[in-house]
Amino acid sequence: MKEGFLSNYFEGVSAKRLSAVEADPGRSNQHEFNGVKNLKKLFGQGRLTDFPARFLWLGEENEGLSEDSLVTWYDSREKHPTRTEHRLYFKTNPVMEMAREGDLLVVARRPGNELMIIVASKNTTVENQLLWLFGVPVQIGTGFEFLDIEDKKNMEVDFAARFILEELGIEIEDPESSRFDALLEPFQGKFPKTMEFSAFARETLPDVTPHDGPDVALIAWIDREEKLFRRLERYIVSERLKQGFIEPDGADVDGFISFSLSVQNRRKSRAGYALENHIEEIFRSLSIRYDREAVTENNAKPDFLFPGKNEYHDGAFPDINLNMLGVKSSCKDRWRQVLSEANRIPDKHLFTLEPGISENQTNEMVAQRLQLVLPKSLHSTYRPAQQEWLMDLNGFIDLVRERQESN
Repeated sequence: MKEGFLSNYFEGVSAKRLSAVEADPGRSNQHEFNGVKNLKKLFGQGRLTDFPARFLWLGEENEGLSEDSLVTWYDSREKHPTRTEHRLYFKTNPVMEMAREGDLLVVARRPGNELMIIVASKNTTVENQLLWLFGVPVQIGTGFEFLDIEDKKNMEVDFAARFILEELGIEIEDPESSRFDALLEPFQGKFPKTMEFSAFARETLPDVTPHDGPDVALIAWIDREEKLFRRLERYIVSERLKQGFIEPDGADVDGFISFSLSVQNRRKSRAGYALENHIEEIFRSLSIRYDREAVTENNAKPDFLFPGKNEYHDGAFPDINLNMLGVKSSCKDRWRQVLSEANRIPDKHLFTLEPGISENQTNEMVAQRLQLVLPKSLHSTYRPAQQEWLMDLNGFIDLVRERQESN
């Protein structure tokens, strides 16, 4: 097993499209998947009774639900002298009730005898992401295909892979995270302001500069800040957990839930602000004129306005020389929010770190005159037709600079 690779998190994966019989309870009550040879590679020949499995259903627009259940892998003809017919039996659960014909089914075995059974709705972003992560053929059919993670599918867990794994609820392990402890000592176990922490993360990478490539610099800064933050968070959260959630009359359930939500909300809000902070530093370093969160119509505040608010509100300034950039670490259903943020700019730009957004979503963006911008290294997670349309950060900067120099 290689540290930092996909095989740290998965031993093997089998995937297929759900058939009508498997997805429609009105046509079948069997609650089973036939154990073809590509499923046997995952489970072997022996019987597994009441094997723990986490079922996960994921749709578009940030929809999802999970259910912990049990499955049984058995040979329905175990008493037959020559024939075998293995099946994977599952109990009725909310995840499989959400499944539809054509949805992507991923059966993934994790280290420690853990099993994940993931259903991703057809033609969605999460489906794209899973196809890319596990190297599943886009045209996969209703028969299981086995993907040997230890073989050709064992990719390094880079920024894109980590993004997807965390969307699946899998915590990413950094075996060398303790090396940051000395760096984090000045914070004395307290969360600093996001802008301060972003600047600190950049200072720990003195050889990284936007002049050598803004896309590469941004990913390096974001990656470093994320690792530093998670290490600091781990220390702070563990200290709080040591105090426990016990009151005189019993467990403080509400207190625990509130604390858990605060951890999740801090992660999400900090990630968005951190991305804006690093992008701003790139614009500043490359002498790009901008205003951050300048007010436009109806009190809207685009994340970045170019050249700035004065030019935007000057009716004599040419519309063609104005640009705006919305910034969202993940798009989900929120990308439409930027469409009304600057009425003078009909062709808008949105920067994101989300890999593999569905063609349905990007086609709608094109129709709404919204150009997606993301680091060059993430373009490969999109379909070939989408890649021709995508813009990287360097390309966006060139566009803005050209318009600013023409004034």
